Amino acid sequence: MDAQRKRDLMEAYKNRRPEMGVIEIKCKATGDSFLGISKDTRADFNGTRIKLESGTHPNKVLEKLWKQYGEAGFELSVLQVLKYDDPLEDHTDELEKMRKERMADMPKAAKLWR
Repeated sequence: MDAQRKRDLMEAYKNRRPEMGVIEIKCKATGDSFLGISKDTRADFNGTRIKLESGTHPNKVLEKLWKQYGEAGFELSVLQVLKYDDPLEDHTDELEKMRKERMADMPKAAKLWR
């Protein structure tokens, strides 16, 4: 790969606009729901799957359900998408506010990451 191509790819990566928002992982069998914030929903779903499969996810309740019911026993969804202008700005506070609002609507939901 030539140097210009590499610079172009790095610039495109820095300026990408990943989907940010509140994500939910829900066990179909029990109805248990786990909410988290995400600065890149696709990457976080993939990372969560890997952690659950390898037994390294920090939420041991979710991990236990995952082992019992398997990936097919869960629904992964984006509950709310954050609209933003600057992809380099830190949106953590906005995302946390959104998650708190969703958790207020879903009193039995737990945090995805402890």
